[in-house]
Amino acid sequence: MSFERAIKIADAVLYEGYMLYPYRASARKNQMRWQFGVLVPRAWSEADPSEHSWMQTECVVMIEPGANLAGRIRFLQVQHRSIEKTIDGGSEMYQPVDSLDVEGRLLNTWDEAVERSVDFSHSIDRDRNERAIEFAFPECREIEPIMTSSGFRAGRIVRELRALSGRIIIRTDSPSAQSRFAKLRVRIENTTTCNAAGASRDDAMRFSFASAHTLLEITGGEFISMVDPPEELKATVASCENLRTWPVLAGAEGDRNILLSSPIILYDYPQVAPESPGELFDGTEIDEILTLRTLTLTDEEKREARASDSRAAAIIDRVDNMPPEMLDRLHGAMRYLRGVTNPIGAATQAPPWWDPAADASVSPETDCVQVAGANVSKGSRVRLCPGTRRSDAQDIFLVGKTARVEGVFFDVDNRQYLAVTVEDDPGAELSQWHGRFLYFYPDEVEALL
Repeated sequence: MSFERAIKIADAVLYEGYMLYPYRASARKNQMRWQFGVLVPRAWSEADPSEHSWMQTECVVMIEPGANLAGRIRFLQVQHRSIEKTIDGGSEMYQPVDSLDVEGRLLNTWDEAVERSVDFSHSIDRDRNERAIEFAFPECREIEPIMTSSGFRAGRIVRELRALSGRIIIRTDSPSAQSRFAKLRVRIENTTTCNAAGASRDDAMRFSFASAHTLLEITGGEFISMVDPPEELKATVASCENLRTWPVLAGAEGDRNILLSSPIILYDYPQVAPESPGELFDGTEIDEILTLRTLTLTDEEKREARASDSRAAAIIDRVDNMPPEMLDRLHGAMRYLRGVTNPIGAATQAPPWWDPAADASVSPETDCVQVAGANVSKGSRVRLCPGTRRSDAQDIFLVGKTARVEGVFFDVDNRQYLAVTVEDDPGAELSQWHGRFLYFYPDEVEALL
Protein backbone atom coordinates (compact mmCIF):
# COMPACT_ATOMS: atom_id res chain seq x y z
CA MET A 1 0.00 0.00 0.00
CA SER A 2 1.20 3.53 -0.80
CA PHE A 3 -0.80 5.53 1.70
CA GLU A 4 2.25 7.68 2.48
CA ARG A 5 0.91 10.30 0.07
CA ALA A 6 -2.29 10.63 2.13
CA ILE A 7 -1.06 9.80 5.62
CA LYS A 8 -0.26 13.39 6.65
CA ILE A 9 -3.83 14.57 6.21
CA ALA A 10 -5.08 11.28 7.71
CA ASP A 11 -2.96 11.97 10.81
CA ALA A 12 -4.52 15.43 11.07
CA VAL A 13 -7.95 13.75 11.02
CA LEU A 14 -6.78 11.18 13.59
CA TYR A 15 -5.77 13.83 16.13
CA GLU A 16 -8.35 16.50 15.32
CA GLY A 17 -9.48 17.85 18.69
CA TYR A 18 -7.31 15.38 20.63
CA MET A 19 -6.35 18.18 23.01
CA LEU A 20 -7.36 21.81 22.64
CA TYR A 21 -5.67 25.05 23.58
CA PRO A 22 -4.60 25.84 26.31
CA TYR A 23 -3.55 22.14 26.27
CA ARG A 24 -4.20 21.61 29.98
CA ALA A 25 -6.13 18.73 31.52
CA SER A 26 -7.97 21.22 33.75
CA ALA A 27 -9.19 23.39 30.85
CA ARG A 28 -12.98 23.23 30.48
CA LYS A 29 -12.81 22.55 26.73
CA ASN A 30 -10.72 19.43 27.46
CA GLN A 31 -13.31 17.93 29.78
CA MET A 32 -15.39 16.62 26.87
CA ARG A 33 -12.98 14.92 24.49
CA TRP A 34 -13.14 12.47 21.60
CA GLN A 35 -15.75 14.22 19.45
CA PHE A 36 -15.01 12.94 15.94
CA GLY A 37 -15.44 9.49 14.44
CA VAL A 38 -16.43 7.85 17.73
CA LEU A 39 -17.76 4.28 17.52
CA VAL A 40 -18.98 3.01 20.89
CA PRO A 41 -19.91 -0.60 21.73
CA ARG A 42 -23.38 -1.62 20.56
CA ALA A 43 -24.70 -1.93 24.12
CA TRP A 44 -23.74 1.66 24.83
CA SER A 45 -25.26 2.87 21.56
CA GLU A 46 -28.53 1.13 22.40
CA ALA A 47 -28.54 2.81 25.82
CA ASP A 48 -27.65 6.23 24.36
CA PRO A 49 -28.76 6.67 20.71
CA SER A 50 -26.72 9.89 20.42
CA GLU A 51 -23.64 7.66 20.05
CA HIS A 52 -23.18 5.12 17.27
CA SER A 53 -21.44 1.76 17.02
CA TRP A 54 -20.77 1.73 13.26
CA MET A 55 -19.99 3.90 10.27
CA GLN A 56 -20.36 3.20 6.56
CA THR A 57 -18.50 4.35 3.47
CA GLU A 58 -20.03 3.90 0.01
CA CYS A 59 -18.30 5.03 -3.15
CA VAL A 60 -18.24 4.35 -6.88
CA VAL A 61 -15.22 2.71 -8.51
CA MET A 62 -14.27 2.10 -12.11
CA ILE A 63 -12.79 -1.40 -12.31
CA GLU A 64 -10.86 -3.52 -14.75
CA PRO A 65 -10.54 -7.34 -14.61
CA GLY A 66 -8.39 -8.34 -11.66
CA ALA A 67 -8.93 -5.08 -9.76
CA ASN A 68 -7.81 -5.24 -6.15
CA LEU A 69 -8.58 -3.16 -3.09
CA ALA A 70 -6.19 -2.48 -0.21
CA GLY A 71 -7.55 -0.83 2.91
CA ARG A 72 -6.52 0.45 6.29
CA ILE A 73 -8.86 1.22 9.18
CA ARG A 74 -7.35 3.66 11.67
CA PHE A 75 -8.56 4.95 15.02
CA LEU A 76 -7.41 5.97 18.48
CA GLN A 77 -7.90 3.74 21.48
CA VAL A 78 -8.32 5.61 24.75
CA GLN A 79 -5.70 4.65 27.30
CA HIS A 80 -6.52 5.49 30.91
CA ARG A 81 -3.58 7.00 32.75
CA SER A 82 -3.74 7.32 36.53
CA ILE A 83 -1.21 8.61 39.07
CA GLU A 84 -0.57 6.90 42.40
CA LYS A 85 1.74 8.07 45.16
CA THR A 86 3.53 5.85 47.61
CA ILE A 87 2.39 5.51 51.22
CA ASP A 88 4.66 5.27 54.22
CA GLY A 89 7.92 6.50 52.79
CA GLY A 90 8.25 4.66 49.53
CA SER A 91 6.69 1.31 50.35
CA GLU A 92 4.87 -0.85 47.80
CA MET A 93 1.55 0.58 48.95
CA TYR A 94 -0.01 3.25 46.68
CA GLN A 95 -2.79 5.80 46.88
CA PRO A 96 -4.54 7.31 43.78
CA VAL A 97 -4.10 11.09 43.38
CA ASP A 98 -5.15 13.64 40.77
CA SER A 99 -1.61 14.97 40.38
CA LEU A 100 1.85 14.45 41.77
CA ASP A 101 4.71 16.96 41.96
CA VAL A 102 8.13 15.35 42.04
CA GLU A 103 11.07 17.74 42.29
CA GLY A 104 9.36 20.35 40.12
CA ARG A 105 8.07 17.73 37.67
CA LEU A 106 4.27 17.76 37.62
CA LEU A 107 2.22 14.71 36.57
CA ASN A 108 -1.57 14.68 36.06
CA THR A 109 -4.16 11.99 35.54
CA TRP A 110 -5.13 12.05 31.87
CA ASP A 111 -6.56 9.74 29.24
CA GLU A 112 -4.00 9.29 26.47
CA ALA A 113 -4.41 7.76 23.02
CA VAL A 114 -2.88 4.75 21.32
CA GLU A 115 -2.95 4.57 17.52
CA ARG A 116 -4.60 1.47 16.09
CA SER A 117 -4.77 0.28 12.49
CA VAL A 118 -6.08 -2.78 10.69
CA ASP A 119 -4.91 -3.55 7.14
CA PHE A 120 -6.89 -5.66 4.71
CA SER A 121 -7.03 -6.52 1.01
CA HIS A 122 -9.97 -7.50 -1.12
CA SER A 123 -10.30 -8.74 -4.68
CA ILE A 124 -12.97 -6.80 -6.56
CA ASP A 125 -14.93 -8.56 -9.27
CA ARG A 126 -18.04 -7.61 -11.15
CA ASP A 127 -20.36 -9.83 -9.18
CA ARG A 128 -22.04 -8.98 -5.92
CA ASN A 129 -20.00 -10.24 -2.98
CA GLU A 130 -19.61 -9.51 0.71
CA ARG A 131 -16.82 -10.30 3.13
CA ALA A 132 -16.38 -9.77 6.88
CA ILE A 133 -13.02 -9.29 8.59
CA GLU A 134 -12.83 -9.62 12.36
CA PHE A 135 -10.11 -7.93 14.42
CA ALA A 136 -9.26 -7.56 18.12
CA PHE A 137 -6.79 -5.87 20.46
CA PRO A 138 -6.03 -7.41 23.87
CA GLU A 139 -6.31 -5.85 27.28
CA CYS A 140 -3.07 -4.33 28.54
CA ARG A 141 -1.76 -2.80 31.79
CA GLU A 142 1.59 -1.06 32.18
CA ILE A 143 3.23 0.40 35.27
CA GLU A 144 5.93 3.07 35.17
CA PRO A 145 7.68 3.94 38.45
CA ILE A 146 8.12 7.60 39.40
CA MET A 147 11.58 8.04 40.89
CA THR A 148 13.31 11.01 42.49
CA SER A 149 16.87 11.97 41.61
CA SER A 150 18.04 10.29 44.83
CA GLY A 151 16.45 6.97 43.82
CA PHE A 152 13.41 7.31 46.07
CA ARG A 153 10.18 5.77 44.71
CA ALA A 154 7.67 8.63 44.84
CA GLY A 155 4.83 6.82 43.08
CA ARG A 156 3.87 5.24 39.80
CA ILE A 157 1.98 5.84 36.55
CA VAL A 158 -0.58 3.17 35.68
CA ARG A 159 -1.71 2.89 32.06
CA GLU A 160 -4.64 0.62 31.18
CA LEU A 161 -6.12 -0.46 27.85
CA ARG A 162 -9.38 -2.36 27.61
CA ALA A 163 -9.82 -5.24 25.18
CA LEU A 164 -11.40 -4.11 21.90
CA SER A 165 -12.94 -6.03 19.02
CA GLY A 166 -14.37 -4.94 15.70
CA ARG A 167 -15.55 -6.01 12.29
CA ILE A 168 -14.97 -4.68 8.77
CA ILE A 169 -17.63 -5.62 6.20
CA ILE A 170 -16.74 -5.11 2.53
CA ARG A 171 -19.32 -5.36 -0.23
CA THR A 172 -19.08 -4.81 -3.98
CA ASP A 173 -22.30 -4.29 -5.89
CA SER A 174 -22.08 -3.83 -9.66
CA PRO A 175 -25.16 -2.57 -11.55
CA SER A 176 -24.72 -5.20 -14.25
CA ALA A 177 -22.28 -7.82 -15.47
CA GLN A 178 -21.24 -5.56 -18.36
CA SER A 179 -20.70 -2.41 -16.32
CA ARG A 180 -17.19 -1.14 -15.61
CA PHE A 181 -18.49 0.73 -12.59
CA ALA A 182 -19.24 -0.79 -9.21
CA LYS A 183 -20.52 0.46 -5.89
CA LEU A 184 -18.14 -0.30 -3.04
CA ARG A 185 -19.20 -0.37 0.61
CA VAL A 186 -16.90 -0.55 3.64
CA ARG A 187 -18.59 -0.70 7.05
CA ILE A 188 -16.76 -0.52 10.39
CA GLU A 189 -18.44 -1.94 13.49
CA ASN A 190 -17.39 -1.86 17.14
CA THR A 191 -18.26 -5.34 18.43
CA THR A 192 -16.65 -4.91 21.86
CA THR A 193 -18.63 -6.39 24.74
CA CYS A 194 -19.20 -4.08 27.69
CA ASN A 195 -21.76 -3.41 30.39
CA ALA A 196 -23.38 -0.08 29.55
CA ALA A 197 -25.70 0.00 32.57
CA GLY A 198 -24.87 3.08 34.61
CA ALA A 199 -21.59 3.68 32.78
CA SER A 200 -20.50 7.26 32.10
CA ARG A 201 -19.35 8.44 28.68
CA ASP A 202 -15.75 8.46 29.93
CA ASP A 203 -16.16 4.78 30.83
CA ALA A 204 -17.67 4.00 27.42
CA MET A 205 -14.85 5.80 25.61
CA ARG A 206 -12.35 3.27 26.95
CA PHE A 207 -14.21 0.59 24.97
CA SER A 208 -14.62 2.78 21.86
CA PHE A 209 -12.90 3.69 18.60
CA ALA A 210 -12.11 7.42 18.41
CA SER A 211 -11.38 9.42 15.23
CA ALA A 212 -12.12 6.31 13.16
CA HIS A 213 -11.50 6.68 9.43
CA THR A 214 -10.75 4.57 6.37
CA LEU A 215 -7.98 4.69 3.76
CA LEU A 216 -8.58 2.80 0.51
CA GLU A 217 -6.31 2.16 -2.45
CA ILE A 218 -7.36 0.50 -5.69
CA THR A 219 -5.17 -1.11 -8.33
CA GLY A 220 -6.67 -1.94 -11.70
CA GLY A 221 -9.24 0.79 -11.40
CA GLU A 222 -9.95 4.24 -9.99
CA PHE A 223 -12.28 5.95 -7.55
CA ILE A 224 -14.94 8.35 -8.81
CA SER A 225 -15.03 11.70 -7.03
CA MET A 226 -17.96 11.80 -4.61
CA VAL A 227 -17.68 15.59 -4.45
CA ASP A 228 -17.58 16.32 -8.19
CA PRO A 229 -18.59 13.21 -10.18
CA PRO A 230 -18.93 13.18 -13.98
CA GLU A 231 -22.43 13.93 -15.25
CA GLU A 232 -23.22 10.33 -16.26
CA LEU A 233 -22.42 9.02 -12.75
CA LYS A 234 -24.11 11.70 -10.63
CA ALA A 235 -27.21 9.58 -10.02
CA THR A 236 -25.12 6.57 -8.96
CA VAL A 237 -23.00 8.71 -6.66
CA ALA A 238 -26.13 10.30 -5.18
CA SER A 239 -27.48 6.83 -4.36
CA CYS A 240 -24.46 6.03 -2.15
CA GLU A 241 -25.11 6.03 1.59
CA ASN A 242 -22.24 7.48 3.58
CA LEU A 243 -23.13 7.40 7.26
CA ARG A 244 -20.99 9.32 9.74
CA THR A 245 -18.13 9.56 7.26
CA TRP A 246 -17.17 11.57 4.17
CA PRO A 247 -15.11 10.03 1.31
CA VAL A 248 -12.75 12.22 -0.75
CA LEU A 249 -9.95 11.61 -3.21
CA ALA A 250 -6.56 11.84 -1.48
CA GLY A 251 -2.90 11.65 -2.36
CA ALA A 252 -1.29 13.64 -5.17
CA GLU A 253 -3.49 16.06 -7.12
CA GLY A 254 -5.13 14.25 -10.01
CA ASP A 255 -4.58 10.71 -8.69
CA ARG A 256 -7.75 8.62 -8.43
CA ASN A 257 -6.50 5.46 -6.79
CA ILE A 258 -6.55 6.59 -3.13
CA LEU A 259 -9.62 7.52 -1.10
CA LEU A 260 -9.84 8.88 2.45
CA SER A 261 -13.17 8.45 4.21
CA SER A 262 -13.13 10.89 7.11
CA PRO A 263 -15.54 11.74 9.95
CA ILE A 264 -14.75 15.39 9.13
CA ILE A 265 -16.04 16.96 5.91
CA LEU A 266 -13.16 17.58 3.51
CA TYR A 267 -12.68 18.42 -0.15
CA ASP A 268 -10.89 16.30 -2.76
CA TYR A 269 -7.10 16.26 -2.33
CA PRO A 270 -7.01 17.93 1.09
CA GLN A 271 -3.63 19.15 2.32
CA VAL A 272 -2.09 20.25 5.57
CA ALA A 273 -0.92 23.87 5.33
CA PRO A 274 2.71 23.63 4.11
CA GLU A 275 3.86 26.38 6.48
CA SER A 276 2.48 24.54 9.52
CA PRO A 277 5.46 23.52 11.71
CA GLY A 278 3.67 20.69 13.52
CA GLU A 279 0.53 19.39 15.17
CA LEU A 280 -1.75 21.77 17.06
CA PHE A 281 -4.71 19.34 17.05
CA ASP A 282 -6.86 21.85 15.18
CA GLY A 283 -7.34 21.39 11.44
CA THR A 284 -8.75 24.84 10.59
CA GLU A 285 -5.42 26.38 9.54
CA ILE A 286 -5.23 28.88 12.42
CA ASP A 287 -1.66 27.97 13.33
CA GLU A 288 -0.59 31.58 13.83
CA ILE A 289 -3.38 32.38 16.30
CA LEU A 290 -2.85 29.18 18.30
CA THR A 291 0.90 29.70 18.32
CA LEU A 292 0.61 33.29 19.55
CA ARG A 293 -1.95 32.29 22.17
CA THR A 294 0.34 29.48 23.38
CA LEU A 295 3.16 32.02 23.76
CA THR A 296 0.95 34.00 26.18
CA LEU A 297 0.57 31.08 28.63
CA THR A 298 2.17 31.65 32.00
CA ASP A 299 5.01 29.43 33.17
CA GLU A 300 2.65 27.62 35.53
CA GLU A 301 0.09 27.05 32.74
CA LYS A 302 2.81 25.66 30.49
CA ARG A 303 3.98 23.43 33.33
CA GLU A 304 0.48 22.00 33.70
CA ALA A 305 0.16 21.50 29.93
CA ARG A 306 3.44 19.57 29.84
CA ALA A 307 2.17 17.44 32.72
CA SER A 308 -1.06 16.61 30.89
CA ASP A 309 0.29 14.87 27.81
CA SER A 310 3.55 14.22 26.00
CA ARG A 311 2.07 15.59 22.77
CA ALA A 312 0.99 18.77 24.57
CA ALA A 313 4.51 19.06 26.00
CA ALA A 314 5.89 18.82 22.46
CA ILE A 315 3.66 21.72 21.35
CA ILE A 316 4.78 23.91 24.26
CA ASP A 317 8.45 23.13 23.64
CA ARG A 318 8.14 23.74 19.89
CA VAL A 319 6.39 27.08 20.34
CA ASP A 320 8.82 28.23 23.05
CA ASN A 321 11.76 27.48 20.76
CA MET A 322 10.24 28.64 17.47
CA PRO A 323 12.62 30.95 15.56
CA PRO A 324 11.19 34.30 14.36
CA GLU A 325 11.46 33.33 10.69
CA MET A 326 9.19 30.31 11.25
CA LEU A 327 6.61 32.50 12.97
CA ASP A 328 6.78 34.87 9.99
CA ARG A 329 5.86 31.97 7.70
CA LEU A 330 2.58 31.57 9.60
CA HIS A 331 1.60 35.19 9.08
CA GLY A 332 -0.35 36.25 6.05
CA ALA A 333 -0.27 32.96 4.14
CA MET A 334 -2.07 33.27 0.81
CA ARG A 335 -4.02 30.50 -0.93
CA TYR A 336 -4.83 29.71 -4.56
CA LEU A 337 -2.79 32.53 -6.11
CA ARG A 338 -0.66 31.84 -9.14
CA GLY A 339 2.94 32.93 -9.02
CA VAL A 340 3.88 36.11 -10.95
CA THR A 341 7.42 36.55 -12.21
CA ASN A 342 8.94 39.77 -13.55
CA PRO A 343 12.32 40.48 -15.14
CA ILE A 344 14.74 42.24 -12.83
CA GLY A 345 14.08 45.97 -12.93
CA ALA A 346 10.70 45.61 -14.67
CA ALA A 347 7.74 47.44 -13.23
CA THR A 348 5.35 45.19 -11.35
CA GLN A 349 1.60 45.29 -11.94
CA ALA A 350 -1.02 44.01 -9.54
CA PRO A 351 -3.01 41.05 -10.92
CA PRO A 352 -6.68 41.76 -11.75
CA TRP A 353 -9.13 41.18 -8.89
CA TRP A 354 -11.10 38.81 -11.15
CA ASP A 355 -9.65 35.84 -13.03
CA PRO A 356 -9.64 36.49 -16.79
CA ALA A 357 -8.87 32.80 -17.43
CA ALA A 358 -12.14 31.73 -15.80
CA ASP A 359 -14.21 32.74 -18.83
CA ALA A 360 -12.62 34.50 -21.78
CA SER A 361 -16.07 35.38 -23.18
CA VAL A 362 -16.80 37.94 -20.42
CA SER A 363 -14.98 41.04 -19.27
CA PRO A 364 -16.29 42.66 -16.07
CA GLU A 365 -14.00 45.60 -16.78
CA THR A 366 -15.63 46.50 -20.12
CA ASP A 367 -19.04 44.75 -20.32
CA CYS A 368 -22.16 46.89 -19.91
CA VAL A 369 -25.81 46.27 -19.04
CA GLN A 370 -29.02 48.17 -19.79
CA VAL A 371 -30.75 49.84 -16.82
CA ALA A 372 -34.00 51.59 -17.88
CA GLY A 373 -32.51 52.32 -21.31
CA ALA A 374 -29.17 53.59 -20.00
CA ASN A 375 -25.87 51.77 -20.48
CA VAL A 376 -24.22 50.94 -17.15
CA SER A 377 -20.64 49.66 -16.93
CA LYS A 378 -17.56 49.98 -14.74
CA GLY A 379 -17.32 53.53 -13.42
CA SER A 380 -21.06 54.28 -13.74
CA ARG A 381 -22.91 55.73 -10.77
CA VAL A 382 -26.14 54.10 -9.60
CA ARG A 383 -28.67 54.45 -6.79
CA LEU A 384 -29.39 51.24 -4.87
CA CYS A 385 -33.01 50.04 -4.68
CA PRO A 386 -32.89 46.54 -3.12
CA GLY A 387 -36.23 44.82 -3.58
CA THR A 388 -38.43 42.83 -1.24
CA ARG A 389 -37.06 39.51 -2.51
CA ARG A 390 -33.87 40.11 -0.57
CA SER A 391 -33.75 38.37 2.81
CA ASP A 392 -30.80 40.21 4.38
CA ALA A 393 -32.02 42.78 6.90
CA GLN A 394 -28.91 44.88 6.30
CA ASP A 395 -30.20 45.72 2.81
CA ILE A 396 -32.62 48.25 4.33
CA PHE A 397 -29.60 50.40 5.21
CA LEU A 398 -28.59 50.54 1.54
CA VAL A 399 -31.89 51.85 0.15
CA GLY A 400 -31.22 55.15 -1.63
CA LYS A 401 -27.43 54.95 -1.30
CA THR A 402 -25.35 55.93 -4.32
CA ALA A 403 -22.70 53.52 -5.49
CA ARG A 404 -19.98 53.10 -8.10
CA VAL A 405 -20.06 50.10 -10.46
CA GLU A 406 -16.88 48.03 -10.28
CA GLY A 407 -17.78 45.38 -12.84
CA VAL A 408 -20.52 43.54 -14.74
CA PHE A 409 -20.85 39.78 -14.20
CA PHE A 410 -22.99 36.80 -15.20
CA ASP A 411 -24.41 34.33 -12.70
CA VAL A 412 -24.85 30.57 -13.30
CA ASP A 413 -28.22 31.24 -14.97
CA ASN A 414 -26.52 33.68 -17.39
CA ARG A 415 -28.19 36.70 -15.77
CA GLN A 416 -26.13 39.89 -15.58
CA TYR A 417 -25.51 41.56 -12.24
CA LEU A 418 -23.40 44.44 -10.93
CA ALA A 419 -20.55 44.57 -8.44
CA VAL A 420 -20.61 47.95 -6.65
CA THR A 421 -19.00 49.93 -3.84
CA VAL A 422 -21.06 52.42 -1.81
CA GLU A 423 -19.75 55.95 -2.36
CA ASP A 424 -19.99 57.15 1.25
CA ASP A 425 -18.51 53.92 2.65
CA PRO A 426 -15.21 54.81 4.41
CA GLY A 427 -13.97 51.30 3.60
CA ALA A 428 -14.72 51.55 -0.16
CA GLU A 429 -11.07 51.89 -1.13
CA LEU A 430 -10.16 48.82 0.94
CA SER A 431 -13.02 46.85 -0.67
CA GLN A 432 -11.73 47.82 -4.12
CA TRP A 433 -8.23 46.68 -3.20
CA HIS A 434 -9.49 43.29 -1.91
CA GLY A 435 -12.08 42.85 -4.65
CA ARG A 436 -14.92 42.51 -2.13
CA PHE A 437 -18.08 44.17 -3.37
CA LEU A 438 -21.85 44.32 -2.96
CA TYR A 439 -23.89 42.70 -5.71
CA PHE A 440 -27.17 43.79 -7.30
CA TYR A 441 -29.24 42.84 -10.35
CA PRO A 442 -30.04 45.62 -12.86
CA ASP A 443 -33.65 45.92 -11.63
CA GLU A 444 -32.32 46.72 -8.14
CA VAL A 445 -30.54 49.93 -9.18
CA GLU A 446 -31.29 53.25 -10.88
CA ALA A 447 -28.78 54.72 -13.33
CA LEU A 448 -27.44 58.17 -12.44
CA LEU A 449 -26.11 60.61 -15.01
